[in-house]
Amino acid sequence: MHHRIVSVLRRLKNAPAQQLDRPEILDACRQVKHTWRSCLLDPVALIHLFLNQILRGNTAINHLVRISGLSFTDSAYCQARGRLPLALFQELLRRVAHRIRPEIDDTGKWHGHRVFVADGSSFSMPDTPELQEHFGQPSVQRPGCGFPVAHLLALFHVGTGMLIEVLTAPLCTHDRSGVARLHPQLREGDVLLGDRGFCSFAHRALLVARGTHGVFRIPQRPIVDFKPHRIHARGGRKKAPKGLPRSRWLRGLGLTDQVVAWLKPEERPDWMTAERYASLPEELTVRELRYRTGRAGFRVREVTLVTTLVDAELDPLEELAELDRRRWEVEGNLKNLKTTMKMDILRCETVAGVSKELLMFALVYNLVRLVMLEASRRQGVAVDRISFVDALRWLSEARPGVALPKLVVNPDRADRVEPRVRKRRPKQYPLMTKPRSELRNALLEKKVAA
Repeated sequence: MHHRIVSVLRRLKNAPAQQLDRPEILDACRQVKHTWRSCLLDPVALIHLFLNQILRGNTAINHLVRISGLSFTDSAYCQARGRLPLALFQELLRRVAHRIRPEIDDTGKWHGHRVFVADGSSFSMPDTPELQEHFGQPSVQRPGCGFPVAHLLALFHVGTGMLIEVLTAPLCTHDRSGVARLHPQLREGDVLLGDRGFCSFAHRALLVARGTHGVFRIPQRPIVDFKPHRIHARGGRKKAPKGLPRSRWLRGLGLTDQVVAWLKPEERPDWMTAERYASLPEELTVRELRYRTGRAGFRVREVTLVTTLVDAELDPLEELAELDRRRWEVEGNLKNLKTTMKMDILRCETVAGVSKELLMFALVYNLVRLVMLEASRRQGVAVDRISFVDALRWLSEARPGVALPKLVVNPDRADRVEPRVRKRRPKQYPLMTKPRSELRNALLEKKVAA
């Protein structure tokens, strides 16, 4: 039962089943110089059990014993999984990513460019001293009253929804601090989408050096003026005089579309070394453009973008605006990971265990996306119309030899508007404002006094 998922995946086009079968897993172990002994919970059984555990919403180990047909204890499973090196999970994810690379290269290109989107999020985990020290918890929570929370930085492929890279850091970490670690996944000519948190001179200069384009929303603080031949702040000041933009106007492409030169700020970002910042150019040629959303339910009425795609004939403003709207697809991807697959709260109690658990979630998520991609081909619909929940359920319950059936196709919801509210009320228990031990002692004192 624990190896059933590999048999199911072999029926899908370009599925990475070979990378998850016994010879490949053992070869990956030898690649990372991991040694093991022959037993029930060897590396192959552990990886397959871990896959099935994540597929079923990170289910409890007792449930895993039932569905696998194997006999082992919680302690034996946790200890055996703890002995697997983190490098093994990284190697398996790398091999699977290499297998699905053709899907990423050939699917969903925009004007001949591969398109990716980066976004940050967070997830929680058990309250252990090691995790508290490494990740920290929200500053508004008192010690002993909250759980450790990690900062998550993810890179998705827009055409397929595949998760290309996932990074963790302590909670109080800005998205921009780790985005450079995503750049090795990008090639020359690729386009990276992101929100205001990724928009800075230093980040854009790093992308230009790699020959990669970026489309980001400009933060509210910088002044963007579309007046032709306007003046700008000079002299490399840290802050421009009030009312003057820091960029130098070069040429106009439309009423709200222009090419400008961004000037290098004197202040170096904290996440970049002084030597690396000194090597950046003194200015960058970029394109600033603004469009109106024109859709009900959108909080922002006007959006201002910056990009290195400066040819208005090849990349018109309207098409760049539509590309920016696709950035919102990352919210659905993160929802599938955190809510549908229940990655919002991890179970491991060590930093290494959390990293392994996260990599396994990324692996299973990509397997589900492969099922959706295959179903979209067979059913003749866009991949984002295929139900992620239905694909996850089929992959978790399918039997070897059973062909992929028609999956649920979601209706086209391009202009769907939903309020961000909850109808079902949570239980009216007070929030924990003191450590559990203090609250328990207070109850015991009341009991004794009574």
